[in-house]
Amino acid sequence: MMINDLTAAERRVWDAFPLGAAVDFTTAGEEDAAAGDDAEWGPERTVRARVLRALLLTAPQEEGEVAALKIEGARITGRLDLKYATVDSVVRLSDCRFDEVPDFSGAQFTYLNLTKSVFPGLRSARMRVDGGLRLTECRFRGPVRLTGAQISGTLFMERAEFTAPDDEPALRLNQAEIGEELCAPGLRANGEVQLGGAHVAGAVDLRRCRLHRPGGTALSAATLATESDVVLRHADVRGRVELRGARVGSRLELSYARLSNPGGMALRVSSCVISELWLRNGPPMEGVLNMRRAQIEVLFVEPDMLPDQVLLNSLTYTSLIPHEPAQRRLPMLERDGEVYLPYSYEQLTAAYRRIGDDDAARRVQLAKQRRHRATLRWHGRLWGYAQDAAVGYGFRPLRAAVWLLSLMAVGSVAYAVRPPSPLKADEAPEFNPVFYTLDLLLPIIDFGQERAYAPDGWSQWLSYVLVITGWILATTVVTGVTRTVSRQ
Repeated sequence: MMINDLTAAERRVWDAFPLGAAVDFTTAGEEDAAAGDDAEWGPERTVRARVLRALLLTAPQEEGEVAALKIEGARITGRLDLKYATVDSVVRLSDCRFDEVPDFSGAQFTYLNLTKSVFPGLRSARMRVDGGLRLTECRFRGPVRLTGAQISGTLFMERAEFTAPDDEPALRLNQAEIGEELCAPGLRANGEVQLGGAHVAGAVDLRRCRLHRPGGTALSAATLATESDVVLRHADVRGRVELRGARVGSRLELSYARLSNPGGMALRVSSCVISELWLRNGPPMEGVLNMRRAQIEVLFVEPDMLPDQVLLNSLTYTSLIPHEPAQRRLPMLERDGEVYLPYSYEQLTAAYRRIGDDDAARRVQLAKQRRHRATLRWHGRLWGYAQDAAVGYGFRPLRAAVWLLSLMAVGSVAYAVRPPSPLKADEAPEFNPVFYTLDLLLPIIDFGQERAYAPDGWSQWLSYVLVITGWILATTVVTGVTRTVSRQ
């Protein structure tokens, strides 16, 4: 391009580039250089995209100076096409307005800063940035494609806004490699944000983000891998959060977050490996929570934040905090839409035993038996009700003592009022109503009373009841003791 083909605005940029000097087209008091209609972006602040391309790829360098493209408040007309180009200079295009979608696909940059600029979209698949990429407070009115991007430093997207048609994702970062952090607090997206298969060496910071795609997937991050935190503190997500198979080296934090996808999946962390999962201080989740087959070291879940349906099949966790009574935790197990899953009860029991709360562990085991009872045939349920009423499936052994004392008192009074007749009067021991009742109640112990006396009438029927009840109590006590010993 000949130098005399440049406009006045373009000449300023051309002359400043070899020196690394900044060119500011903003006017005094301008709060948002990228706002306003086309009439406010006259030729005095308009630069053609092909001029910038020529500068970055062919412009001569000034000896002893570091060339850099630094523009603020310009309107970029035409398409800035740097596809597969290698740009050795620092590029900073802040508060700029792009008329067409730039194409940086496969390009290599040293450093790229597009802070507060407005774009109709961005094509940057497989782009490489040796330093950082800054999209702070940028506004994108079309799809942003960063699939397969390699960014050695941090990707900054604080308070950036992404909007795309319903049939396209707003932001694609699938299979991206980020050497430091993904820093995007306050990010806003109307459309799907994709992080599937991305690898982030540092944290993924999405604090206070607003992700809206009602009825669809708002955040798709299946198989995301990060060695640090994934933070959605104070996030507002309308749509599905998909984290299936993700690997989070530290916390997945959803404190104070609102997750809403009524009638669908609100949060899916199935098959994930997570050091800590935090669900606390937020409103109740709207939709389904799927934690099947996840492996979590610390599960920090407040019961009030859980939705009406929680899928827990094969969920594994070591610690469950905060410490809550078993009555507060058991509804979580009962909200699984599947059939009876004993493993979920065993996990909760183990969590209580690790902190020494044996009473809560027993309550969970009792709830497990009661839920299992509902899956049995009628005779199994009948026997289960007998065990539950007698000794609480062995987890309430004092009930057996209460039953025995009560029945012993009834039998002793009844047989004292109407003693049974001796079978052999000359050989029978002296009748004792208390020990006679114990002989009937206790199947193994023999005081010599039962075989020496024969009741009749209503007292005979009472003896049948005492014998049958004694066997039921003995069997349930033995069953409970056996279960307790086997757990030890």
